[in-house]
Amino acid sequence: MTAVTDQGRDHGQGPEHEGVEEAGRDDGRRWDDGLIARRAAEAAQESAEAERTPEDDEPGPQVEAYGLPGSPLRPRLDALRELVGLSRARLDGDTLAEAGRVLDEASARQRLSSRHTVVAIAGATGSGKSTLFNALAGVQISETGLRRPTTSAPIACSWTDGAAGLLDRLAIPGRLRRRPVQGGTATDEALQGLVLVDLPDHDSAATGHREQVDRVLALVDAVIWVVDPEKYADAALHERYLRPLAGHAEISFVVLNQIDRLSGEAADLVLDDLRRLLDEDGMAVGEHGEPGATVMSLSALAGAGVGDLREVLGRFVQARTAAARRLSADVDAAAARLRPVYVAEGRPGLGERAREEFTDRLSEAVGAAAAGQAAEREWRRNAGRACGTPWLRLWRWYESTRQLGGGLDLMAQALAPPEEELTARQRVEQAVRQLADDAVDGLPTPWAQAVRETAVNGAKGLPEALDELSRNAQAGAGGRGRGGNADTGSAPMGPGVRGAGGATAAAGQGKRGSGSAGSGSGSAGRATAPVAGVLGGRVARPPRPAWWPAAVLAQASMTLLQIFGGLWLLGQIVGVLEPGLLTPALLMLAGVIGGPLVEWSCAAAARGPARRYGQEAERRLREAAAGCGRVRVLDPVAAELARYREVRERYVAVTELSTTGG
Repeated sequence: MTAVTDQGRDHGQGPEHEGVEEAGRDDGRRWDDGLIARRAAEAAQESAEAERTPEDDEPGPQVEAYGLPGSPLRPRLDALRELVGLSRARLDGDTLAEAGRVLDEASARQRLSSRHTVVAIAGATGSGKSTLFNALAGVQISETGLRRPTTSAPIACSWTDGAAGLLDRLAIPGRLRRRPVQGGTATDEALQGLVLVDLPDHDSAATGHREQVDRVLALVDAVIWVVDPEKYADAALHERYLRPLAGHAEISFVVLNQIDRLSGEAADLVLDDLRRLLDEDGMAVGEHGEPGATVMSLSALAGAGVGDLREVLGRFVQARTAAARRLSADVDAAAARLRPVYVAEGRPGLGERAREEFTDRLSEAVGAAAAGQAAEREWRRNAGRACGTPWLRLWRWYESTRQLGGGLDLMAQALAPPEEELTARQRVEQAVRQLADDAVDGLPTPWAQAVRETAVNGAKGLPEALDELSRNAQAGAGGRGRGGNADTGSAPMGPGVRGAGGATAAAGQGKRGSGSAGSGSGSAGRATAPVAGVLGGRVARPPRPAWWPAAVLAQASMTLLQIFGGLWLLGQIVGVLEPGLLTPALLMLAGVIGGPLVEWSCAAAARGPARRYGQEAERRLREAAAGCGRVRVLDPVAAELARYREVRERYVAVTELSTTGG
């Protein structure tokens, strides 16, 4: 008996043409001469047309292989497609290659027939896969024999029409497409839609044969692995194929062939050992109704067990879910390969604590705390100048003029030494590095690298931006230093970051005061100088509260009492005035005691407003530094982390709806 080829159908001839030819054959000769032959051909054609179904009139099957109602495969593929699209800018092409291949193959399978199931028969040299192929087809299609390798190219056998597109996808030429012999049994009916492909040996010495096996295995819907008692434990089979394809267990059949060479007990032992090896490979074995690979034994040469395999294949084909299961397993495998680049350890991100620590480090870099302390001292110093006794003010002026280069000292304070400026820059860089470390903690390597690059790029101009920010704040505060609220002691701050200028300027001027007010202020000035830059022109002064004029008037009155009492006593001494020491002495004593008392009272009253002024200056400079850091570093890093969370959600959508247990 010879096999019927599909070459006629590949050239546009339909099933009715085959009917005409079969009706006209007699012992292998065409019977097409005369009137009787023509009538017989017409009758055969009418009979074939009467048996045709509406499906035969369709131009081609357009049903999607995985487009079944309620199937979770479509949203998984959509999620995988979005995942690849979102990740192209962060991951290299090699990492996404397998996912792209799965999407391409899914799209290609979608356009082909869903009524057909393509099953490949794979095995090692001498395992008997071609013999099993012929036994399932019921006809000698694939060549068998002792010569190795026997099968040099894939051979297909299709039980029904309409599989040309699937075979074209497998690159199987028309001369290697066959039809089986069908006996009209229930098993044959169940196999309608089966496309069986006999592959070359996967361990063939010919490299081209192995390449064909790998190519076809990546495209078929299911695989029948044929093993024999001698090679069922071959490492090449398990390490190269079964172990990597462990997630494809539901579309895998593992058949132990040639059991006629073993006794019944030996066959059972070998079959149990085969199941053990599959379990070690990670391939689930479908037993007791559980999903997994089908494992069975048979003898293709003797025919034992072939009928059982045909029945199992019939139920498998009629379910018409093999293509969807194959694609779902492919998606699982692609997702497993991508897991290291999407799944993080823990919950990476920027918490409030990390943001606060970054703000604290920037505030330390710009010297916000030192600037606030200097601003507080400057406020109290101005109160002392306004409300102090004239004699103490003259003494302080005299002490300041005694210092060498006193006139140039203020400018020297404003100029930041290079090493101090470098220290401020290093503090900013350290703050950015620490923020990046906190943000990437637990992130996969590609996304951690992207976050670090984003942070470093944002920090390139951050020290200069902070420096410019402080200079602008200083310049903006120059004309505001004389106003303000008398009760709170707060300067009228402008919008944005200009309110920090008073603190910066105060830090620059306040580090050289005399006495207790000036002690310890040098470090504050050094901390703010690198950010404040060069102080040009007038330095902004803190505001004066409303009670200062009254205090100044009281201090002036005390001074006038001292002068008046002193002049009165002097007049009595020189004899210009009548003697009377008590009254001028009391007036002078009242001035001498009242002056320091007014000064002390003003100093006590200035502590609260000065503290609030310093705190406000520190807060303004801190907010200004935080705002600059947020725009340049925090927001870009947060955007990158949001992008990672988005792709992570897409990855979860790919994996959580798995239908193969992957």
